[in-house]
Amino acid sequence: MARTDVPTRKRILDAAGKLFHADGIRAVSVDAVAEKSGLTKRTLYYHFRSKDDLIAAYLETRDQPNLALFQRWFAETEGTTADKVQGIFRQLSASARHPKWKGCGFLRTSVELIHLPGHPAILAGRAHKKRVEDWLCSVFEESRLPEDARLLARQVLLLLDGAFAVVLLHRDPSYMDSAGEAAAQLIRD
Repeated sequence: MARTDVPTRKRILDAAGKLFHADGIRAVSVDAVAEKSGLTKRTLYYHFRSKDDLIAAYLETRDQPNLALFQRWFAETEGTTADKVQGIFRQLSASARHPKWKGCGFLRTSVELIHLPGHPAILAGRAHKKRVEDWLCSVFEESRLPEDARLLARQVLLLLDGAFAVVLLHRDPSYMDSAGEAAAQLIRD
């Protein structure tokens, strides 16, 4: 597909996604996004009222694909629910071994915008994490796991997000494996 055949909004989001992933949201200017997408800044602002709206839209485009990836990894892992949840961590550990891996974009964005709790990107990140938690809760309810499936879903989400942070700090994916073992143990108990 030729570049001009790609809808303008998608071109902007694709360019923004590459730049935000590589450099972070604060380091990337609207000018850089416009240039990378091959458009004028005016055209970019026609599709997004502000850089804040662009950042939120970028995260919203990552929501369903990220959740679908977790769901696929869960489904493809053989064994019990505990094994399947551990499989998500195992896959994340493998992903973290790639030199371009930069962790969770939702968490990285929340750190960059820590002083703006009502920012549209923070709201998008919060909604994504809630969807992941809700999905885990439904998995645990379907598996007839502990009476408090919501609490277990929150604990596993905390292990996921904590592992993202520690793997980034240490550049050691084995922390993701350790978090997966802890999640599996929680589910088995």
